Amino acid sequence: MKVVVTGATGFIGTPLVAALRARGDDVIALVRDVERAKQHLRGDDAAPPLGENAPPRVPGAIQPGALHLVLADLEAPGVWCDRLDGADAIVHLAGEPVDAKRWDAQQKQRIRDSRVETTRTIVEALAKTQHKPKALVTASGVDFYPFALEHDDFDDDEVTETDPPSETFLGRVCRDWEKEARVGESLGMRVASMRTGLVLAKHGNAMSKLRRQFKLFAGGRLGSGRQWMSWIHLDDVVNAYIAAATDERYRGPINMVTESTRNAQFVRTLGKVLGKPSWLPAPAFAIKAVLGGEFAESVLQGRRVVPAKLRELGFVWKYPTLEGALAASV
Repeated sequence: MKVVVTGATGFIGTPLVAALRARGDDVIALVRDVERAKQHLRGDDAAPPLGENAPPRVPGAIQPGALHLVLADLEAPGVWCDRLDGADAIVHLAGEPVDAKRWDAQQKQRIRDSRVETTRTIVEALAKTQHKPKALVTASGVDFYPFALEHDDFDDDEVTETDPPSETFLGRVCRDWEKEARVGESLGMRVASMRTGLVLAKHGNAMSKLRRQFKLFAGGRLGSGRQWMSWIHLDDVVNAYIAAATDERYRGPINMVTESTRNAQFVRTLGKVLGKPSWLPAPAFAIKAVLGGEFAESVLQGRRVVPAKLRELGFVWKYPTLEGALAASV
């Protein structure tokens, strides 16, 4: 396959590109800095060199796929749009990190534009291609759904792909993001929006912060600890993206989580894995003071998201239990 990937140097994009190449797929990575991406995505010495001049393939042999780096500003049309023509699938992961800075008006605009406007630009470019890809797979988030508190006090109800969107900032971003992607269906493409929860991995920003807290013996629940955390290991995220890009059954919104766990249980399990106590809670007012009220709400409240579609599709998780996923992430 020939797969176009945005956000290729990111937390999910980097291992996804490696996994696609390991399958023998050719990857076209749309990047903002070619030289940085060249260092970041170089990969195994056995892989073909970056650029257009990959060595000839040996018939019947499984070889790493080629990697082509293309300079692209995804918020504006450019010559990069030509590289979409003839691709088998587009995987759109690019987006401003939501946990990098406090949410002032400018940061919120960057978060939105980096997702909604880039998706619109990509779909408009795809409309002009002669040979359209079969699949457009975009990132999204479980923030699409309302917090449990908006229904009842930490509601136990399971949230599936049929539940309505939230009117929070991130809920509106996810809603508009997916709406722009769905325009691709009118172009004859299969569109899947992967509503992702907390991704666990050794080099993930979230796990790095949690490990640091526990090593300082400051690990514990956040706020009440009763809020749901919808989690999945990075390896399962990568496998789900590949499945969505290659399997025609993957379409529409898909909850990319393994399960949801109460925050208190999550930190107890992490403490067990790290061999550290998990008794020191972080009070809600302190979290709000550090993160800002609106961002803090996304941490202190939750929803019990379940992977209804992935279960229906027969997806097999590499890390089906929280303890196993955390052990592979510390």
